[in-house]
Amino acid sequence: MMFFRSLFHDGGDAPGRYPKSQIEAAIERAVDGTDSRLRLLSGYRKRLLEPVVTALDHAVALVDELPEPLIAARERYHEEPKLSAVFASAEFMLEQFGRDRVLRNFLAGPGRYATQVTTLLRAERIEKHVLGRDLVDGQMRRDVPQVAVNFAGHHLVDPSADELETRRLLKQRAFDQVVTLALARIASAQVERVDLARQRDLLRRKLDALERGDLSFQPPQAGFHDRRSLVAELERITHQLHRLGTEDKVLQVHLEMVAEVLMDAGRQLWSRDISLHLDAMNIERHPRDPSGHRIILRELHTAQGRPAILLLLKLTPSDLPPPEDFLTAAERYLR
Repeated sequence: MMFFRSLFHDGGDAPGRYPKSQIEAAIERAVDGTDSRLRLLSGYRKRLLEPVVTALDHAVALVDELPEPLIAARERYHEEPKLSAVFASAEFMLEQFGRDRVLRNFLAGPGRYATQVTTLLRAERIEKHVLGRDLVDGQMRRDVPQVAVNFAGHHLVDPSADELETRRLLKQRAFDQVVTLALARIASAQVERVDLARQRDLLRRKLDALERGDLSFQPPQAGFHDRRSLVAELERITHQLHRLGTEDKVLQVHLEMVAEVLMDAGRQLWSRDISLHLDAMNIERHPRDPSGHRIILRELHTAQGRPAILLLLKLTPSDLPPPEDFLTAAERYLR
């Protein structure tokens, strides 16, 4: 984390303008987060230089695009449509903050004297088709198709007493997320390689048996009625294995995978604004319906995984309810 603190400090996060020592540290972080054996390859730093800078630039832009933090306080709940959409009530909002493990750990440690905290809220947007009450041609009907929008899985990340520090932490998180996606690609290739190797070995045994004229009471294998089809399938699998890297080339293939994912950071991790027209019950309304209010939320997407709503918040620790003891938490769970 220290290299990000110095990397993203006092304007040092302008795109492409990073100290050489910090870029090297970012390269090593990418290697540690994917396959540390890449250090056995000569020239791995040179190969990853441009992709890492590209991923850093993308992480900076992604976080800099986040709007100014909302004041998440009881008295602001009804004034801020985003808060009233994402949380069912002001009490629920503060209860969620009070129970959040990351925030509680921060307030019990480095943030114990903080009078204000900046943090990022992540929540999942869930749309559900329901039948509800509505006016249709001047008459109230109970079976009108509607879309209800709910938000679940609220949790806070990277709390800090300083907004700039929170944004630095989020930039590190964005970079690390792209590195994690590179690791996922390597892991997927390894699973595919093992499966293909198993299929290849099985086909070789079948081909050997066929060429020996092996007699058996077993029925012919489905899809393989002759030597030609067996050889064709074996060649196809061998080609796929070669693409994934033979044993002596696998590290080079992994290096290329990491470089490609980092270079493609903009399509691996991105955010976009979504526009919703919601009424007081979080029912989606037509833009011209006066009962709905337009809100714009930032939604984060990854090449793998589900999208999440992002809200940068400022909250006051003294507004939070006291932490629950074990007995109170158990009673709430059993209700």
